[in-house]
Amino acid sequence: MASHQPYSGDILHLNVGGKRFSTSKQTLTLIPDTFFTALLSGRISSLRDEKGAIFIDRDPEIFSIILNYLRTREIDLHGTNIRTLRHEAEYYNIAPLVKRLILCEELTQSTCGDVLFYGYLPPPFIPVQDCSSASNSHYVETTAVHTVRPGSSIRVPDGQNSNSCNNTPSSSGTTNGESNGENSQNGSNHWSLHSSQVPPNPNQIITTPYNRPQGSIWADPLRVQIIKAHHNWIVVAYAHFIVSYRLKDSSGWQMVFTSPHIENCIERIAINAKMGTGENSKMVAISYGSQVRLWGISDNGEKTNIGIFNLHVRVEYLFFIGSQLVALSPCGKLGVWHAMTQHWQTQDVMPIASFDTAGSILLLGCNNGSIYYIDMQKFPLRMKDNDLLVTELYRDPNNDPVTAISVYLTPKTNLCGNWIEIAYGTTSGSVRVIVQHPETVGHGPQLFQTFTVHQSPVTKVTLSEKYLVSVCCEYNHVRSWRVTRFRGMLSTQPGSTPEASFKIVSLEAVEPSISHATSNDCGPFGEQDDEQVFVQKVVPDADQLFVRLASNGKRVCVIKAVDGSTVSAFCVHECEGSSRMGSRPRRFIFTGHSNGSIQMWDLTTALDLSYKTDLADKTNGGPSPEELLQMLDQCDLSNSLCSTPCMSPLPSIAAAARLKSSNVAFLNQQQDADRASSSS
Repeated sequence: MASHQPYSGDILHLNVGGKRFSTSKQTLTLIPDTFFTALLSGRISSLRDEKGAIFIDRDPEIFSIILNYLRTREIDLHGTNIRTLRHEAEYYNIAPLVKRLILCEELTQSTCGDVLFYGYLPPPFIPVQDCSSASNSHYVETTAVHTVRPGSSIRVPDGQNSNSCNNTPSSSGTTNGESNGENSQNGSNHWSLHSSQVPPNPNQIITTPYNRPQGSIWADPLRVQIIKAHHNWIVVAYAHFIVSYRLKDSSGWQMVFTSPHIENCIERIAINAKMGTGENSKMVAISYGSQVRLWGISDNGEKTNIGIFNLHVRVEYLFFIGSQLVALSPCGKLGVWHAMTQHWQTQDVMPIASFDTAGSILLLGCNNGSIYYIDMQKFPLRMKDNDLLVTELYRDPNNDPVTAISVYLTPKTNLCGNWIEIAYGTTSGSVRVIVQHPETVGHGPQLFQTFTVHQSPVTKVTLSEKYLVSVCCEYNHVRSWRVTRFRGMLSTQPGSTPEASFKIVSLEAVEPSISHATSNDCGPFGEQDDEQVFVQKVVPDADQLFVRLASNGKRVCVIKAVDGSTVSAFCVHECEGSSRMGSRPRRFIFTGHSNGSIQMWDLTTALDLSYKTDLADKTNGGPSPEELLQMLDQCDLSNSLCSTPCMSPLPSIAAAARLKSSNVAFLNQQQDADRASSSS
């Protein structure tokens, strides 16, 4: 590289990216303080090619547009990517052109959002920690561990105690610092209420709700972690507090409840917004570690601290079934709190791999290949020896662990549980459908159909009125079938027909304290009698989401944050319609962001608009190769935080370096396959 003296000639010869250009010095220097004035004055060293032309290692096609602008002060944007042109204009430091291009971009991008943008909730104030709250909290502890009695249909084999899994039991929340545990009859794996012994596992850490455990990871206090919704209420979890909002016809969304500061990082949340009227007509629950904390909220926003409960193993799932709050752990622990009796009960069951709810029924898919059910409507009126009535419903023919389960209640389902259809997936990749119709009463569900199209464990399965959709752990590979029904029931004439095959590729980072499945589950979302969708977040720091039809993977819309902030959590929910005549329920996507805000998007409008267009023309549902490359530029694939949803071992650093090109190649192949299926 050599430095040259200022030029005296009027004609300059340039070699830009291998293409030669000739122009005048006056043209290049007419705008002051640009790359060209610095180059010709000698402030920037330059290279020359074999013919003596100044070599500039940039895109010649874009340079020709910029050179034409310097000559005529006009710009032709036909067939030109404004973002790419602006990038080059910024490199050459041509300020007037950069300003014009910024204006052109702002004409198509607005902080007010597009037609799908529905609302914005600003970040809340972080509550101040109240040290006195620890002494005022009401702690409720179960008095004993209720294992399954011999009269029940499910038993825990000897030596397979569910508490043996590596989870951290937390203390009861008492202020004296004493550790609390279970008082089991066998005594070997449980600890008495006031035990001063150290747990046998050195990795276990005894904590209190108001003292941070040693080695805990700092979390951004305003980054939205989880969003849950029920009826016209939403609850938003941040690292150390939660906020609830409700929707009113006249005033829109209003903040109703803010929890006190929670010292531990919140990992799960649940909300029940329809429990009648009264002092505790709404319920909000959180969990951290093994503890569950529950509040009651009145219609005017007054809160009641109901209590803190202990599951004694890490809570992985927290949800309401009617008035009951349910906490589950995959290693086989179940906790239930009933609003009427104010009773908290824990029970050991088989290790749980999946679950689903249908009305008052809780279905558990277990590692032993069986599906069990608990009728919560009969709890606690029908308990045997203070146990939940856990009944075996079905056992897989190969005894494969049931890793995904979906219940569909046909329109003719009655209170006796007939007319029920269940789809489930296993670790071997099989997808099975079992049915119980009136003609099979007394015989239990019968195996209806089996699909063996997946080669990896099934992570999600959904049975709806029109489709059966399954997802396996290989980069969220989706298979879908169109089902045939006769009088509301599954029919074999002509039976299920394959619909589509596609992938919901996601490189989402898994937060240390919150599982990927909890905060950013890709779906499918929606009612079983309506169109369901997947929500795809490709990279961890993405500010946009791709919404795709669950039936065929076609793109419905792209949601992009109005303020450019990272989408850290999202939730799909259908809010009830207004009380006004003619109002109908609307589906929304609630996105939580790294800056603490909540943004709302009208999914009903997006689906309506997609129906008006020819979906066959949308050959690519997820990001195009160009869109993917643009997002991957913001994601370091060699970083361990950018993991994949695949349950197989994570790729090595060297393999991750090749992941970018392989993903683009996959998307190209997917486009070709989609085009072929559309043409056929």
